[in-house]
Order: sequence, then C-alpha cells, then structure tokens
Amino acid sequence: MNRLPSTILAGLLALAGIVPVTAGAPAAAAAPAHPATAGHGDGTPARVRSTVAENEVLSVRGAGPYRIGVRLDRLVAAGLIDWTAPGCPGIVHAGVTGSWAGAIMLTFRDGRLVSVGTATAPPRSPAGGSVGMSFAELERIYGPRGSMIRNDAGDAEAYLVRFGSRVELFSDHPIRPGVGFYSAGLASYVERSFRQGCCC
Repeated sequence: MNRLPSTILAGLLALAGIVPVTAGAPAAAAAPAHPATAGHGDGTPARVRSTVAENEVLSVRGAGPYRIGVRLDRLVAAGLIDWTAPGCPGIVHAGVTGSWAGAIMLTFRDGRLVSVGTATAPPRSPAGGSVGMSFAELERIYGPRGSMIRNDAGDAEAYLVRFGSRVELFSDHPIRPGVGFYSAGLASYVERSFRQGCCC
C-alpha cells in the first residue's frame, strides 16, 4: 500500500483513535465567548452555533476553505496551514488549523491542492459515505455511480466514485474490513496515486 507515506498514514490512523468523532468540537470549546453564544441577560442562554455542521462535508470541491486548486502559499498566508511535510517529488502534505484541525489532511502537487483526505468520521461525502463504513454500505449509497477497484500491485482495494475529472476514493483499512481513509479531489492525483503508489 503506497497510497501515502507510511509515517503519515500511521499518524492519521493514530489520530483517528484520539480525535473525538465530532471533529471541530475542541475548537468550539476553545473559542472565546461571542454575542451569538452569550446569554440573553435574562438567564436564558443563546442558541449555541455548532462548528460540527460546518465540518461534516468533504467533497470533490474540497472542504471548507480548502478548495481543490487553491495555492498552498495563499493558505499559509491566511494562517490556515499548521504543518507541511514533503512527499514524493512535487508533492507536499499539510495539516490544517482551526475547526478542521485533526480531521483532514491536504495534498498539494506543484503548489496547488489536489486532494483532501480524512481518517475520521465526520467528515462525510455529500452522499453520506464515510470512514468506518463497509464497502457494501457504499454500494447501497452510490449504486451504479461507484465501483470497486484494486491497486496495480493487487494488495489493496477501494471504492471509487467519479465526478468528471474528480473522484471520491474510499480506501480499505490496513487492519480491519471496510473503509479506513476517504479522499476526494483530482482523479489525476487521487485515483492515480492509489493505483500506482504515491510517486506518480
């Protein structure tokens, strides 16, 4: 399985075990009081706006401000990148800040975002697919739009859904049956790197 460098994948899988299922909740808890979340003054608490809803969808367009095609330097300048790690030539993996921190990982090719991935649930695909599901569940959700594929080495499988030049890819878990990683973005990177390994 050469989809991601093993240290990055191991870190993501370890993170999945320690990050609460409600990604974004830690950021909400740490956020300072805001008029929208403060009390009304009569003892009645105001409606608390959840950041979880903002972090539930990862699609072929990206996730939140992390849109496919955006430049890494623009995200860095905006304070939206926490860390970066070089991958194969021309590839950079990155972690994010804010309410998406710990829930998604970004992959840039030649300085532009080509893939957003997660080892947690949420986020989910717009159709409801997520990490932790079985491939049979994905087949019920997507029907004829998706299909099972194997990598070129024949040692890993994934469920692939095409959206023109972009894809959603639900790859298998290295230990248990079902989906262990969900990524979405350009087919030229997401599908190809799964099939051929990360250096493509």
